[in-house]
This record gives sequence, structure tokens and C-alpha cells, in this order.
Amino acid sequence: MKKKVVMLLFVISVQIFAQKIFMDKPKIDERIELLSIVFRLAESEEYSTTFFKSYTDAIHQHFEPYKKHELIEFVKKIREKNGIGFDAVMKMAIYIDKDLKPLVKFNDIIPEERWGKENAENFLSLLQKFYIDAKCKVFFENNEPLYVNIKEKFLPIYEKLDLGWYHTFYGKEPKEKFTIVIGAGNGGGNYGPSINYANGEKEVYAIMGVWKTDSSGMAEFNLNEYFPTLLHEFNHSFVNYLLEKYKHTLKNSGEKIFDAVKNEMLNQAYTNWEIMFNEALVRASVIKYMKDQHFSQSEIDTEIGEQLRRGFLWINELVLELENYDKQRTIYPTLESYMPKLVDAYKTYTTNIDNYTNEYDKKRPKVISINEFKNGDINVDARIKKITINFDRPLFGKGSSISEGEKGEEAFPKFGKIKYSEDKNSLILEVELHSNKEYQFTLTGRSFKSQEKISIKDYLIEFKT
Repeated sequence: MKKKVVMLLFVISVQIFAQKIFMDKPKIDERIELLSIVFRLAESEEYSTTFFKSYTDAIHQHFEPYKKHELIEFVKKIREKNGIGFDAVMKMAIYIDKDLKPLVKFNDIIPEERWGKENAENFLSLLQKFYIDAKCKVFFENNEPLYVNIKEKFLPIYEKLDLGWYHTFYGKEPKEKFTIVIGAGNGGGNYGPSINYANGEKEVYAIMGVWKTDSSGMAEFNLNEYFPTLLHEFNHSFVNYLLEKYKHTLKNSGEKIFDAVKNEMLNQAYTNWEIMFNEALVRASVIKYMKDQHFSQSEIDTEIGEQLRRGFLWINELVLELENYDKQRTIYPTLESYMPKLVDAYKTYTTNIDNYTNEYDKKRPKVISINEFKNGDINVDARIKKITINFDRPLFGKGSSISEGEKGEEAFPKFGKIKYSEDKNSLILEVELHSNKEYQFTLTGRSFKSQEKISIKDYLIEFKT
């Protein structure tokens, strides 16, 4: 009995040791916060959200006097000229040390080609000055209790992750260190940048935004929303190198499938078939993990539905292929050894991609009419107090989220209550309109789904009063 207990403790300690080697506990990273704050002050839309209002209010209270700082003016200029934003900001953050100096030598593509060597170096010089001028150290010290609270609240997400699964499933250890950072000021933005150090080591980051708060206004981390994102980012460490080895044999299938789902991929900034391939395999691996870890069928179906909505229409078949691999581990000890089978599978997906598209489209809920006017009307009565949108089948959930159209906030109506009809075949929107004004809004697949959780195709509604 004593021997068994000792062995059990040894196994547990090995698992904990492995977890610590490849992934420390989630943290708040001052570099991430600083860059997020700088681009918020420069009025970058993606860094200007107020989901975590108590924190973003604190940012504005402290930093508002420094909005005209030469750093902020410089950022506005290079952002407009070079399109520096989103992931380029976070890449810069992980390429600098705590003293705001480069961790590796900058060139025209490091930390990222949108920066360029000259802009990157000028930015760091101004950033070091801004850190002192704007009393950044004081801000971070004052918010340390908040950061501690955030890290503690995120801990259950981290603790749920079974790193042992990755070694077992892929048949190899990760070569990279994986670092989880909570971007308190990043809103809904999640990023997965990585850095290659001069000594050959690589660090992969999962930078998770804060897009929900509880009744007290404190950051809240919903397991169903955050956990798949963590799984996703860590899978990339095991998947991305496979494409490089099989790029030539996958190219024909990849290009044809990408062409069929190009719009959906481009909407997610997946600009080529290689990115699409890595994303598909990562997402299928997340679903395989969920199955192996005995997630509920409802959770698994939700994840599958989300990937179908995003355009990965072969995701079910790809998951089945991963299950076939896992059943033949004596023949295929690693996923890499199974790659020729995946190459063949992708040839089948290429042949069937039109069928996948047509079948999924048939299952999508569709808008069939609007009671108060026709979509595109230019003479809508501004006195109407509701808009009733009818679908060809009942919808699931509450459907409370509606997005702006291409014309943005200026054309977005002022909505009141949003609800479904009793039979859930209609969406009823309370609305306040003004005369002689153009309006536009979008019903998105993220929010509006059938009872089987099949998403609608994003549907733009526009009219003029």
C-alpha cells in the first residue's frame, strides 16, 4: 500500500512538474497593459472598448493628461500610415523586456513587418520616455490588487487544462514554452503571438481579453467561452510545424477548399489556405480534447456549431479522422506519422466541399420577411416602435446581440427590448427612429441560431426613414 501511495505521488508530481515547465500560472503582464493603454490613448478602435469599465475608467482618469504626448502623436501617425494595430501591437509587447528594450534585435520584419525597423526603434525610444512622463509605474502599482484579483478569478480556467493529454494525443512533447496573459484592457481581443529567442527557444503566448464583468463590475471568466480559446492556442504548438513538412502535398486541396470558403476565412483575417489548414486542425483537436475529457454533448455540439459557422464545414469529418488516428496508435504513434492519411482525407474533403456547403446552407435559419417594411426600403415610417423579423424556423436562445453594419455607429438604430415571439419564429426589436435618416444593422450567426444550433448567415438589414 505504501509503495502504491509513493508511486501515485510520484505520478502527480511529474504531471505538476510538466505543467510548470511548459506553462506557468496565468499572469498580468505590464508590457501588454502598457501597449494596450498607449493604443487606447491613440484612439485605436480595437483597443478602445469599455467592457471592463471600472478598469478602463481608471486608465482614462490616470492617462487623460498625456493624450497629447509625443508618443501618442507618433502612434497615430504610424498607425494611419502603416496599419499598425490588433496583433502587431501585442507582438511588439512580447518583443520587449521589462525595461522596454528589445529582447531580440529588430529588423524590418521583427517584431512585425507593419512596424519596420525604424518605426519600431523610434517607438521604443518614445515609449521609455512616456513611461516616466506619464508615471506608468504609479498606475501599475495602484492597480496591483486588481491584477491579483483577476489572476485568481482566471485560475479555474488554467487548472482545468490537462497538459498530459497533449503529450498522449500528439505523441510528442511541446518544444515551446506556453504563456497565458490576461489582457485586462484588451476587451474582446484575443491574440496568440510568439517570439523566437536568439538561443533557439520559442515562447508562445495566449493573450486573453476581458469582455465580461459580474454584477460588481469585476472581470468574469466564463469557462465555456475562455477554455476552448486556451485549448486552441496551445494546440498550435503541436500542429503548425506539420504543415511545413506536408505543405507541398496539401497545397492543391488547401487552395481549392480555401476558394470555396474564402469569404468566411477572410472575415477572420485568415488570408490563405495554410492558415486555414492550421486553424482547422487546431479546432478539430480542441473538439477531440473535449470528447476525451468527457465534456457534455451540449458543450461539444456548441463547439462544433461554432466551427461550422466560421466556415470549417469539414470539421466533423476531420474530427472523425483524428479519432481514427487515435484508435491505431500502435501503427501511428504520433500525429506526424499519421499525416499521409490526413493528406488523403483532405483530397476527399476537396471533392465534397460543395456538398458540405449546400447541406449546411439548407440547415441555416433564413429571414423570410420583415413585417413593418421591406429590407432596403427608402421610405420607412419613422414613427414605428418595433421591427418584427420573421424566420423560416424556430430559433434557439435569446438572440440579444445585434451588430453594426458597414456604416457603423452613425447608422445603428437605438434599440430597446429585444425578444423572440412565443413560437420563436420571429425576432421583435423595440426601436426608436428619427426622420430622414439611414439605418443599418446586422443579425449575426454568432447570436442567431436554429434549435439545432445552426447559425444564420450574417444578414444585413438597411433602410431609410
